[in-house]
Amino acid sequence: MIDASARPRITVVVPTYKEAENLAQLIDRVAKVRETAALDLDLLIVDDDSQDGSAKLVAARQEPWVRMIVRKRNRGLSASVLEGLRQSTGDILVCMDADLSHPPEMLPRMLEKLAEGADFVVGSRYAPGGTTSDDWGIFRWLNSRVSILLARPLTSIQDPMAGFFALRRSTFERATDLNPIGYKIGLELIVRCGCERVVEIPIHFEDRRFGESKLGLREQLLYLEHLRRLYTLRYGTWTPTMQFLLVGGLGTLVNLATLTLLLGFGRRPRASIAIAIFTAMCFNFTLNRGLAFPGARDRAWPRRFSTFVIASSIGAATNFAATLFTIGRAPEVRPQVAALVGIAAGTVFNFVASRYLAFRASRVRPRR
Repeated sequence: MIDASARPRITVVVPTYKEAENLAQLIDRVAKVRETAALDLDLLIVDDDSQDGSAKLVAARQEPWVRMIVRKRNRGLSASVLEGLRQSTGDILVCMDADLSHPPEMLPRMLEKLAEGADFVVGSRYAPGGTTSDDWGIFRWLNSRVSILLARPLTSIQDPMAGFFALRRSTFERATDLNPIGYKIGLELIVRCGCERVVEIPIHFEDRRFGESKLGLREQLLYLEHLRRLYTLRYGTWTPTMQFLLVGGLGTLVNLATLTLLLGFGRRPRASIAIAIFTAMCFNFTLNRGLAFPGARDRAWPRRFSTFVIASSIGAATNFAATLFTIGRAPEVRPQVAALVGIAAGTVFNFVASRYLAFRASRVRPRR
């Protein structure tokens, strides 16, 4: 329980888009926490012009501590959260989703951690004691885990993808050049606000009951671009190498998934290995062009791709040969394990070829 004699003012920012079916229950649950814990709390709903009845619902509630901002320009999750944080009046700022996946009942505990000296508090699915709904499929789970792995060079917390977090206004105001893209505003704030003591509290992450998720392929690609920006901020000149290795890690997953799929359909190992290598090569080209070597982005992608394939052919051949050699010398080894050996053998050459041949930044000769 927060000391009533020194209660901070709290603003809970909730970005929404077509969440009318969830808003009434969300407001009711926040109201109960507000009353039970005696919190000086206001709820700021930032709506991206849903036109689904959300504005009328909030107006009909006539709750003086609940207000809504309707945005019609520059719409998007991260932009909505930033707008809400900037227009908030609280000493402590909280962000949570409207789809009832985040339990407002954990707000008092988050505030306690801030009072104890934390810079940033995350409601975490993956901290010890945290849970998720049982109906998470393997692909959703894998997507979440890979996203977390990619963020590991930026923060060591277990759930950097969380959209349920709290920080002081003074911490938020330390941020410079906030420019998030995609949907991971919490990670942006941790890095750009220079948060050193980030604390996770376990929560149960509930699947949405109403409405549809707004997370799609576009948001996933924006997340990769977001990571590139944060890597550049944190690591500077080391960024291309780190990003190449991260893309290579994703390419490894693509390679192994393709190999497993082809073998499962009864394809011969040699052909399966070759197809898996080429599929991963195409995947790596796409991400490297847009993420690891942004100086090479231009419209001449067919030429870039052909150069990439030629430059990587020796690495691919090394990969293929090392994989077959491993299978030949150790027949009991699973093809996927042998593929990992081959990938490791070809990685060094592939980086050199990509960095200095396929994705060499174009130079413009000065006129004399």
